[in-house]
Amino acid sequence: MNTHPGWPAELTAGPLLLRPPRRRDARAWSEIRLRNQEWLEPWEPSSAYNWRDRNNPAAWPPLFRALRSNARSGAMLPFMMVYGGRLAGQMNASNIVHGALRSCTVGYWIDAALAGRNITPTALALLVDHCFSAVGLHRVEVDIRPDNSASLRVVEKLGLRREGYYERYLDIAGAWRDHVAFAITVEELHGNPMLGRIPGLPETPAWHSAG
Repeated sequence: MNTHPGWPAELTAGPLLLRPPRRRDARAWSEIRLRNQEWLEPWEPSSAYNWRDRNNPAAWPPLFRALRSNARSGAMLPFMMVYGGRLAGQMNASNIVHGALRSCTVGYWIDAALAGRNITPTALALLVDHCFSAVGLHRVEVDIRPDNSASLRVVEKLGLRREGYYERYLDIAGAWRDHVAFAITVEELHGNPMLGRIPGLPETPAWHSAG
């Protein structure tokens, strides 16, 4: 039995769908990850395994089981980004805390071949709306390396507030990297004009239970 609201779910805006991971995503997930090594590896957590070993189809089943387990326990909301029926990337709300804090941290990656089409900003807007409505959270945080210009543009498009600077925050690509913290609270979401300017995103994003 699920231990938190808002999961499983599918979130939609035009041709964009956020849905739970599936066991059969292995081949498409691996193809994108292997093809995008140069695009993705500089921003990924450090690992003792090489890129091919941790992104081949055989690596998906244990990752899928971990994502599903964390979703069922209420620790995270893992989503696959699907655009026009094609797998485009992933977006996860992690470190979910209820109680007095009611917060989460969002991370994401996208296929370089689909970058620049407002897919990631739209997906983030959908997920923020879902976290503040169905999940009942109060705050969403996105932590980005200061040299990741593509990811910085995502939060800038949505008008997320710069909240802090974390020195040597995460072990990324073989070193401890600084990150800039961006956040939004439910009070800031209401009336945020930036969220309505993302092409294809309705004023109130559609979501429904998938379970």
